Amino acid sequence: MKKYTYTDKKDTRSGFGAGLLEVGRKNDNIVALCADLVGSLKMNDFIKEFPERFFQVGIAEANMMGIAAGLTIGGKIPYTGTFANFSTGRVYDQIRQSIAYSGKNVKICASHAGLTLGEDGATHQILEDIGLMKMLPGMTVINPCDYNQTKAATIAIADHKGPVYLRFGRPVVPIFTDADQKFEIGKAWMVNEGSDVSIFATGHLVWEAIQAGEQLAELGIDAEIINIHTIKPLDEEAVLKSVAKTGCVVTAEEHNRLGGLGDSIAQVLVKNRPAPQEYVAVDDSFGESGTPAQLMEKYGLNAANIVAAAQRVIKRK
Repeated sequence: MKKYTYTDKKDTRSGFGAGLLEVGRKNDNIVALCADLVGSLKMNDFIKEFPERFFQVGIAEANMMGIAAGLTIGGKIPYTGTFANFSTGRVYDQIRQSIAYSGKNVKICASHAGLTLGEDGATHQILEDIGLMKMLPGMTVINPCDYNQTKAATIAIADHKGPVYLRFGRPVVPIFTDADQKFEIGKAWMVNEGSDVSIFATGHLVWEAIQAGEQLAELGIDAEIINIHTIKPLDEEAVLKSVAKTGCVVTAEEHNRLGGLGDSIAQVLVKNRPAPQEYVAVDDSFGESGTPAQLMEKYGLNAANIVAAAQRVIKRK
């Protein structure tokens, strides 16, 4: 098992803030909009440097999406910012009609996704957003794993023509990817090559998958770990190549088991190479109030549960 270490921890939303500032410096057409959550989205540095390119719309998320769609007509590249729940569930009609159906070049940037929003509870912890967004024709869905990857993704999506959903989070998590990485939309990242089981992880669960891989290695199990940072378009070639070698799959995500990464992987497998699969995800339920660590433990989104899932699925081969 390849060893990964980290020297620092940061929240992925800060990676978004850093990336937004950098891409704003590179491209004068970048504009930013926020629904009264500037501090939470780490947009202050962009606003300080480019006040004329920022629009505070207040607690009016549906209006924000309409404004963003309109701005693209004049050649602007709008980045919208609010919590993931308000970026998707609250404004689904506006995204579907004004952005996705119309093919508008809007970058929907969503913080505080999943259970790790924490104490604000189930009303704010959306676990259905990946499913909602990936079902929209033409929508690209990206869920990076740490600060560096989130920053790189934020920069990369500016060059992508079409709507993007960029999902990141609130908690401080290890930084373990390269600071100078090139982010390729739709290209999975091989974290560790292995032969016994394929572990496909996304977002905060990538680090947990790495920890699980180390524990599995101590048990004599050689896990292949792949970071699926782009859920749509999915790197089907990487998925099929890995499963051809290992013959079984674990998917790990901070999302509902229904409609997320696991279902995307399952669709590829059932059409091309059926194989046993285990899901590490929230099992068709809402969240609740608690610290991120407490919630990830209670809902089974950690290395221990990835290890257990790997052991189960290997027995099914």
